[in-house]
Formats: sequence, C-alpha cells, structure tokens
Amino acid sequence: MDDTASRFWDKYFSKTVTYNVPESARRWYVKHVEVFIKAHSGRRLADIEAVDMTCYLEKLGRNPEIPDWRFRQVADALRILYTEIIKPKWAEEFNWHTWMHDGRELGSEHGTLARFPDASISSDKRVLDKTRAGVVDQFKLQFSELYERVVAEIRVRGYSIRTEQTYISWIARFLLFSGFHTRDEIQPEKIAPYLEHLAVKRNVSVNTQKLALNALVFMFRHVLNIPLDDHIDFVRAKKPRRLPVVLSRSEINQLLSGITNELHHMMAGLLYGAGLRLIECVRLRVSDVDFEYRQIVVRNGKGNKDRVVPLPEKLLKSMQQQLDKVRVLHDEDLQAGFGEVHLPFALARKYPNAARELRWQYLFPSVKLSADPRSGKVMRHHIHENNLQKSIKKSADRNSLPKKVNCHALRHSFATHLLESGYDIRTVQELLGHADVSTTMIYTHVLNRGGRGVKSPLDN
Repeated sequence: MDDTASRFWDKYFSKTVTYNVPESARRWYVKHVEVFIKAHSGRRLADIEAVDMTCYLEKLGRNPEIPDWRFRQVADALRILYTEIIKPKWAEEFNWHTWMHDGRELGSEHGTLARFPDASISSDKRVLDKTRAGVVDQFKLQFSELYERVVAEIRVRGYSIRTEQTYISWIARFLLFSGFHTRDEIQPEKIAPYLEHLAVKRNVSVNTQKLALNALVFMFRHVLNIPLDDHIDFVRAKKPRRLPVVLSRSEINQLLSGITNELHHMMAGLLYGAGLRLIECVRLRVSDVDFEYRQIVVRNGKGNKDRVVPLPEKLLKSMQQQLDKVRVLHDEDLQAGFGEVHLPFALARKYPNAARELRWQYLFPSVKLSADPRSGKVMRHHIHENNLQKSIKKSADRNSLPKKVNCHALRHSFATHLLESGYDIRTVQELLGHADVSTTMIYTHVLNRGGRGVKSPLDN
C-alpha cells in the first residue's frame, strides 16, 4: 500500500473513532468502503454524484439477504466517507438519515404484517415462534395448548394484532402472578386479587386495570368456557386520567420546522394536519390518498373502522412527489423480479396479482426489501414507525419545547385546534374515529382550563 492510500485509510479510520463507531464495527466500515470503491472501479471518489450514491444504495436494498443492521451500517460508513473525507457539495444535503434509519425491518408481530384469522393456521408452530417478552415465553412454554387456543380465538374474531399482543401479555402476567401450574387450576376466583394487586401495588390507571380485566374475561368466557359472575368485586384503580399534551400553533411550527428529514417532515405534517395515529400514517397505501377530493381514507383504523380525513393543502405537492417516487421505486422492483407487498386479511388469496399493483404499495416504503417474517416472501414493507418518533423527539429537544412531545401529541393538537376554530364536537369525533363522543370531550376540557375558562383575579 502506497503512502497516499495509507494516509487515506488512517484518516477514515480516525473519523470512525470521532463518530463513536464501536471498535468491533470499525473494520466492517472499512470493508464497506472498499466494496463501494470496487463497485465504482475506474472512477474517482470525488466524481461520484448523489444519483450514483442513490443507485448504489437502492441496488443494495434489493438484496433481501443483507440484514437491516448491515444495510444501515453501509449507509453510515459511506456518510462518514463523503461528509468527512471526500466532501462534495451534494454530500451535506444528501438524505443520509433516510438510508441509515428507514430500512429497519418489521418484527414478526408488527401490526401491518400477515394475519391468520382461521384457527387451523394460527396454531401453526411457525406462526407462533416469536413472542414479545419473557413473561409471554413462560406462558407459551407452560401452557402451550392454552396459548394457541387464545391466539386462535382472537384471530377468528378478527381482532387487531395489537389487541392480540395486549391480551396475551395480560393473560400471561395473570397466570404468572397466580402461580398456576396446570390448566385445571385456573379459576376465576383469582381475578379479583390480581386486579387489586394492579391497583394497590402497581398503581396502574383505571383504563389499564380495565384492559387487564377485559383480557381475563375473554380467556375465561371464550377459551376456558368458564362462566363468570356479572359483577366481579375488586378494588378499583384510582389513578386519574390525565389530560392530553397539546401544542400551541407556534409550538407546532417550531416542531415541524426542526424536522430536517423531508420524509419525516411530511409524515409529521400528516399526523397534525389530518389527525392520524402513528400506525395509521406509516401504513397508508397509494390508493388511500385522493388528490381530487383532497382527502385520505384511513383503512382499518382503531376498532377496525374506516374513516375519511382531510388532505392538507400544504402537503399536496410533497405528497404527489412522494407518489412519483413510489411509482419509480415500484417499477424498478418489478424489473428486478420483486414488487410484492403485504395485503391485509384474505385479499392475497382472493386477488393473487393485487400484491404487485401500484395501488396497494405503501406510500412510505422502506428503503430496502426484506422477507416477510411469516410468509417468507421478499417484499417491500413500510418504514418502521420508530424512526419518525425519533425525529419528532429530536426536533422537540432541539427547539427546547417544555412539553412532553410525541407523535400522539400532534393528533391531540389537531383535535384541539379544530375545536378552537369553531368546528363542532361531532365533526371532530368523526375525523378522529372515536366510537364515543365522550372520548372526544376530553379536548373541550383542554380548551376550558386555565385562562380560557376563568379570568385570574390578579388581572382584576
């Protein structure tokens, strides 16, 4: 190796140290850069343009055998190379963040992946090979038959996967707390002591205690076929329900302006401008956006309901540009022999070719292909929601916002600002997708607190 090459690698290696790359990963960063240089043999690194970098990462992303952590590692290695060593003009504006973070693969229990509503499939060991936590692992190991029956009964009824996860988690905790060893020992008399434990020892909220009760009632009635009394006597939780965090309009502007990632900026705009939940936003499909009527159709929202929300005028241009990007990406995936996307429920069986159609593609696709953890098919899923959460939190910290800001605070702000603008409570209820108007009424409490409801005597 000549002196010039030696100095180059020494400089690059020192930059990996500056960027706090773990010592065990530094040699892999060097390897990723070497592979990149070899792929562009005959070209100077300084002659590489942004479009070349995009093509390289897209090609790499179409290799399903590359795990997401390695893909993100490659993007980070090239970011250090071009922002710290080569330093072309385009490198500073290149969206490294998207390539480094939006390629995370979805777990096998993610809410938008394949569901198996019929019991015969849900009991397949391949479907149940991964669980959320250690307590669920114990449930599955000690009461494997009961575990499979619970999953089957939930999926036969078409409950969402998040409800499934929550119910299984509460049932597992109940069994562990009660010390049951066999299925025959499980009796409803243990429900009250467990719920009291949650209220007294764990100090959970009223809603959390109700959720645990619902899960246990489901198990006893629909799985164990054990009748329950209409009234279960237990100590009720007293932890009060908190008012939602609402940002002012100026705080919303600060938060959105502080999100540097263009894609995340647009998605955060949808959370606030359309009142979407985070999971509803990331799983939007191409066909869900209606540019002519300026509306978005939210499919299978909470409670398995559809609703229509407004498409903000300010996002029209960026949304159309995003649709164009999805169209190009999908065409390239099809040419490469891929192009399928996960379809909800039984649509994949009913319409075998629909998974390759543009209308079903995710509006916010992952930057890389990955194998569906249940079916094994190589597909392009949507981006992982954690990345948007991190962008919003970083922006809140950067702007020193005093409130506890998360994605759902944007939805709360959407509802509150609509009420402030004079929209009636029923309209806001429909836009939020609330089944009961009493849920929406909490935003009127936000409007009436402090100076809005009472004039301070100090001002008199």
